[in-house]
Amino acid sequence: MSNRKKPKFKIGDTVVITIYGTVGKITNVKWLDDMHVYEVNKSEGLYLESSLQMLSEYEGELMESEKIDIEYRFFIGDLVKVKGYGSNLFKIVGFRTEIWRYKSDAWEDIIYELSRVSDGEWLEAGEEELTLVADAENADTFIQKLGLLYLMDTKKKPVDLKKTNSSFRTTEKELLERIKEKKELIDGLLDIYNDYHVLFQMFHDREYEHVMKLTVRKLKIVVNSDDKNIV
Repeated sequence: MSNRKKPKFKIGDTVVITIYGTVGKITNVKWLDDMHVYEVNKSEGLYLESSLQMLSEYEGELMESEKIDIEYRFFIGDLVKVKGYGSNLFKIVGFRTEIWRYKSDAWEDIIYELSRVSDGEWLEAGEEELTLVADAENADTFIQKLGLLYLMDTKKKPVDLKKTNSSFRTTEKELLERIKEKKELIDGLLDIYNDYHVLFQMFHDREYEHVMKLTVRKLKIVVNSDDKNIV
């Protein structure tokens, strides 16, 4: 212990981290592997004496404080596709900005936190990996309209938009209600077809084309069936 040399810096000294050109205060001094190492601004990293210099003695350039204006392309609640995940849709549930600064380089990374619509699986992705499908204001309506619950089925079979009672109805009032239900079902299926058609044109994903074909098949069944056989 008596041979331990005296540290070059003490707690409270204002120093420059020379590899970054940033200024900070010594907040702790430790003895590791027969040398002093220093904590700066209570950060997790430790610095050797050779990487620090007293601010009063430093003659190099200091990194100036800066105002960073970051433009975000996506926001919480937006519905997006992720590169490498096919036709799976995700909702943005959070995002953060990681700021990287070095003496000779600088950049910012925007990381988005996502939740898959089908099962809630969590994922992180960069901005360049995302494609907007619907903004936050329209995302829930978009999901409901497309009937995306079918993604929860491992075979990805779309669920029926509406199931109706197939019991025989005899009164005129019941018949009119039945006709109305059939029209609403046809309108809903047409909406689904049109929306998937737009998605297919945007992303050229064969799964969207498959759903379009299934929707057409369902439309034919509904249109050609009598009222009591609508499902």
